[in-house]
Amino acid sequence: MADTSKVIIQEPDIKFEELGESARKLRKQLLQIPVNRAEKALKFMTPRVGLRVAETVGTLDGDMQFGPYDEDRVDTDDVKITPRTLLVYLGSVVKDFSPNKIAKSIWGPSVLHGEAMKNTDLARKVLAVLARKLGDHLYKELFTAVRNAEGTKTHDLFNGFDTIAKSEMTAVAANAAQGIEARPAGITEAIGNLKVIEAINNTNAYDVLRSICKDANEHLMDEEELYLFCPKHVVWDYEEDYKTTTGGTAYNQQYHKYVIEGFENVTFVPLSCKKNSPFLQLTTKSNMLYGLDQISDKENVEVARFKAFVLQFIATMFFGVQYESIDPERILFATIDGTKAI
Repeated sequence: MADTSKVIIQEPDIKFEELGESARKLRKQLLQIPVNRAEKALKFMTPRVGLRVAETVGTLDGDMQFGPYDEDRVDTDDVKITPRTLLVYLGSVVKDFSPNKIAKSIWGPSVLHGEAMKNTDLARKVLAVLARKLGDHLYKELFTAVRNAEGTKTHDLFNGFDTIAKSEMTAVAANAAQGIEARPAGITEAIGNLKVIEAINNTNAYDVLRSICKDANEHLMDEEELYLFCPKHVVWDYEEDYKTTTGGTAYNQQYHKYVIEGFENVTFVPLSCKKNSPFLQLTTKSNMLYGLDQISDKENVEVARFKAFVLQFIATMFFGVQYESIDPERILFATIDGTKAI
């Protein structure tokens, strides 16, 4: 009878050539992985593809209307645009790694027992895991990133949505201190794109969130689909307070509500990357922009040999975010305390 007391585990042997070839063949797919990883937030936003520096976005506005027939009347009012700039920044990473160690630590030796994976399969999985990590950090920093050209992390790569909002409020505050009126592009209660609210908890969430919708610009609320970007606890608090406030009404038969009662065009977007966010953003998908390239050869993924048993995962990618407009007809920012937000 054969001795089965010992099981020989085959060690993974991922060769540099296979990793390098996989990286070349899967370049487009690997560059897409970080974006897909952040999809839980980006699916509620609008991409601008093919950017490698910046794109001017903003609100085009003008007025024109019928009047009683008059062949001599000419409308001379200008069409105006309030420009904003969607900046994308080139990010890079060079990661030393041992593919064999990664394979063993991620899947363990059990995956190699019996019908062992092919080396090429393992090579692709190693590359995919590393690419997913890049996407995880992009997701975490969508709202909180602060551009620092001397930095080394995703937090330093671009300015996140909350950071941009803070800079708009800071500029308004600085102008006010100098006696300068708030510019049209600012974020203030007077302009109508900012609402100061109570701290949301499970006893007031129902009323506070409905008040945000009630006080938002009427043109904004006319949109067929609006999103309220918020921390996850806001939805949990709303659900608890909803049960208490409305009792056993028919509307409450479905517990997991992701819209605000009375404002069925407003959908919650609860995100873990907004856990400590000073803002809620009520806006449209088209107004939340993220820029990337995904087209040119300026973005790349490759594997290079570092030394005998250590390889380098090298990747470059453009990324940045911006509001297309911060006009009150396009967005409302809600914050607990306007002074603390900045």
